[in-house]
Formats: sequence, structure tokens, C-alpha cells
Amino acid sequence: MKPTIYIGADHAGWKLKEALEEHLKTNKLHVVDMGNENLVNDDDYPDFGYAVAKRVATDEHAHGIVICGNAQGICIVANKVKGVRAATGFNADVAKSAREDDNSNILCLPGRHLDVKEAIKIVDTWLSTEFSGAERHVRRLKKVSDIENQEFGV
Repeated sequence: MKPTIYIGADHAGWKLKEALEEHLKTNKLHVVDMGNENLVNDDDYPDFGYAVAKRVATDEHAHGIVICGNAQGICIVANKVKGVRAATGFNADVAKSAREDDNSNILCLPGRHLDVKEAIKIVDTWLSTEFSGAERHVRRLKKVSDIENQEFGV
């Protein structure tokens, strides 16, 4: 079974979100749009980053894609949710290493800095890459989890 992909974006990422959602559904992936449903020029990225992160945090097989103007704000919000490992993906190589090395479960994209073609390449690379499971990466992620548990509780 393919994982559920939750996707969300503010006004700066809305058009890219719509294009990515169409691409993913064309490729027979299960996509859940967490908003915004329509282009609203004064909406706020925390609303959509948080909505996606909450869903991903409760389903270990889910992935998330979030988009705002520069990818940073929405990434900060997503990483406030325990169990989320959100990473920015400015290109396919960065996205690939975020999955292989860091086992990211949310990809954050900069809607103002990517065209649709490049974003599709990044998303496809990220989704097709598995966590390497290398000992050094497992060790590092355990440290991240320990910090998370210390800060947010077990």
C-alpha cells in the first residue's frame, strides 16, 4: 500500500500545491489536501504547516508536503510537532539526502523560488528515496528523538 501524502500551502505556495497535487494523483498516489482550498492572499502558513504535521505525526507511513514563500516558515511550524522531521528541499539532491540521511517525513518547498517542473522532480525524488538505515544516521536520529522527548515529553 502506498503512503498517504498530506499536502498544504499558503497563498505563496498555493499554485504549486495545486500542480503537485494533480501530478501525484495522476501517478495514483493517495493525496489529502489540507488547504488552503482556494487562493486567499492573506492566509497564514502556520495553519497549513500545522495541519499537515499533525496528520503525519499520527501516521508513521504518511508523508507530508508543505509550501510557503521560502519554505522556512512552514518548516519551522511543522517541526514544532513531535515526531515530525521536516526538511527543506531546494533541489532534488537536497531532498534525496533529507530522506536517505535524516528520514524526513515532511518536505518543505519554496513556492516563490521553484517552477512546477523542478518541484515535481524534487517531490518525485524525495518520495522514491528510502531512509538508508545507516548506523550513523540511526544514532543521530536517536539523539534528535531524545532531545524531542526531553523538550516535549515522552
